[in-house]
Amino acid sequence: MQTENGNRHFLPAGLERRPITILLAGCGGNGAQMLMGLASLDTALRAISSRSLDVTVVDDDIVTEANLGRQPFYRCDIGNSKARTLTERINLAHGLSWTAVHGRAPKAIGAESFDMLITCVDTASARRAIGGMLGKGRSVPAYWLDLGNRASDGQYLIGCPGRAAAGKTGRLPTVLEYFPELADEGIPEDDAPSCSVAEALERQSLFVNRVMASHALALLFDLLGRGSIGHAGAFVNLASGQTVPIPLP
Repeated sequence: MQTENGNRHFLPAGLERRPITILLAGCGGNGAQMLMGLASLDTALRAISSRSLDVTVVDDDIVTEANLGRQPFYRCDIGNSKARTLTERINLAHGLSWTAVHGRAPKAIGAESFDMLITCVDTASARRAIGGMLGKGRSVPAYWLDLGNRASDGQYLIGCPGRAAAGKTGRLPTVLEYFPELADEGIPEDDAPSCSVAEALERQSLFVNRVMASHALALLFDLLGRGSIGHAGAFVNLASGQTVPIPLP
């Protein structure tokens, strides 16, 4: 299948017929929804291909009452590590052995190498810090998928941190390249936590994270399950109902 301009990005041959290692940085609004969806994606990949997922999730946050409703946590989870709670739940339900690290990225990541980095972080400074670690003492991941959102809109974008690949697999710009304003350390950041469910819903729409994660997971399914994608991401606006794809280079 071809896009309107005939442009597609193809999965590199090196990621075929083996588990794909994923580092998920952030297990909050977008990250928790991504982690739950990755478990479903793993099940699908095992059914239709020779691939599977091996996920490590890193987050230093704990579950609070404000997380209930918008994030997939229950009242009994309050006070527990977000990363460990969801990972243990997924491992038990799906018979997996995924890893949870209760710590802050990038310091808690260590020197392990991985095929794909997924960032679901709140601030530009966190993206800069994680982006700055790539290639330092480790292999550069083939892909970097980033998700970000505001109250009722957001975007997701997949890029290739390494050099341009040979053949039909072209290099995709990363989030730091596509949005160079993220490099501006003078931009104020608002990552203050909400104190209640009501306040959290004032700051972000109830289903914005679920929608963002669903779009990003659909892109991953096309790439990992079908072998190619026709766009690099999209801008999604729940208020207007519009989704605008981000074209491939």
